[in-house]
Amino acid sequence: MTEDGRSTGSPVVHGFPHLETVRSAITALYRRVSYDGVRGYATSLAPVDAAFDDQDDLYLGTQRVARAVVQHLHLPDARMIVGFRAMEHAAGVELTAGPEYFIELNDRFRTHRRDIGAALSHEVTHVLLHRLGLEFPGTRDNEILTDTVTTYLGAGWLLLDAFREDGVSSQKLGYLTPEEFGYVLAKRALAFDEDPSPWFTSPQAYEAYTEGRARALQDIRQPPLTAAGWAGRRRYAKDRRHAQDHPGAPAAPGVPYAFESAPDGLRVSFPCPACHQRIRVPVRGRVRARCGLCRTVLDCST
Repeated sequence: MTEDGRSTGSPVVHGFPHLETVRSAITALYRRVSYDGVRGYATSLAPVDAAFDDQDDLYLGTQRVARAVVQHLHLPDARMIVGFRAMEHAAGVELTAGPEYFIELNDRFRTHRRDIGAALSHEVTHVLLHRLGLEFPGTRDNEILTDTVTTYLGAGWLLLDAFREDGVSSQKLGYLTPEEFGYVLAKRALAFDEDPSPWFTSPQAYEAYTEGRARALQDIRQPPLTAAGWAGRRRYAKDRRHAQDHPGAPAAPGVPYAFESAPDGLRVSFPCPACHQRIRVPVRGRVRARCGLCRTVLDCST
């Protein structure tokens, strides 16, 4: 049994404390599913498929949304049996060999039906990852992996939209911070040319997406990419001169790139701004590189 979520009312953590694990999760997803597999999720789960009206029958509506999430995540033979009970966490799923999986939702979703789709999206992704054999060691990192994959494959915008906060109360589902959900959504938006912002019903979710998007845009403006700003390019030139004068010296602290000596001259390695697989290219001025994992073409000034 895996249980997920958090209780309402406790303070919401903000910022990007899990960013490195999130980036590792995106890399792991591409490695396990492949570029073509990820491209199969180019369209996000539609808001209408997760909509849940207060007039809908609780169990029939929950099963309808569960089927929509299962189909979106390409699990056509996975049958979800959903129940409700009093529990500390938001939801839990029993991971077995299938084809039936048992999901339990917190009793509070009986009256907070708009967020049932968000809870189900995380739990069904647990099933997907279980079938793929993709997991991270430790509960915390594995839950971050699940949130990241849910979001990158087009169902996790629901998790961010479930974030609501005011002066007296707060609610958040999942293990990522709101800004980290926004970051992964923005990475997906850049990869698939998709704008999720019209789907948000929560103003706080939109604000978190905006902050996450700003962080994601920083990834495509890091040297040696040609889109890097003036300060970054100047720092890169300084570090390159030092590497040329001191072969084998350790990488400069606080920068994403590292220089390496090779028989054919100096090379620089840096993370792909899309999938974060490390790329190595020769240091010889303008270079066009192609990530072998996510196939992103990168213009570099090395």
